[in-house]
Amino acid sequence: MKRLRHFVGCESGTSVIELALILPTFAAFLIGIAEFSRAFSEKLQLEQAAQRAVEKVQQYQASTSTFSTMKAEAATAAGVTATASNPTVEWWLECDGVRQSSYNNPCSTTGAIEARWIEVRITKTYTPMFPSRVWPGANSDGTFTLVGEAGVRTQ
Repeated sequence: MKRLRHFVGCESGTSVIELALILPTFAAFLIGIAEFSRAFSEKLQLEQAAQRAVEKVQQYQASTSTFSTMKAEAATAAGVTATASNPTVEWWLECDGVRQSSYNNPCSTTGAIEARWIEVRITKTYTPMFPSRVWPGANSDGTFTLVGEAGVRTQ
């Protein structure tokens, strides 16, 4: 019993207890910051791939053959397999700010402000270091769907 009384007043090792209490929280913050940085970097790479594809229109003329080339270019740059739905390349005409169904036809109203647009959108699945369905915005398998978009007005 005397030995136990000796430890009651002893303060050596209290900093280790404090460290043991705070270390899991600190580790969780550190892992979260690293995970967020990786995801953000992946999203920026998708946006850069989309922007790279859009820059092709600035080098060439806007035609359907250029648009199919843009899709292949975007998929290659993003490291995804090109499918019918990913990446998507959209082109449209706006007459006085209203989106029209045809890209090639002029606006029907005389004096309308015409604007032709092209947009590339790439989606990619991101798998975190610790996948879980409980994270906000996570898919059912614990992954996240990242989207990179870029657009340019051609006229």
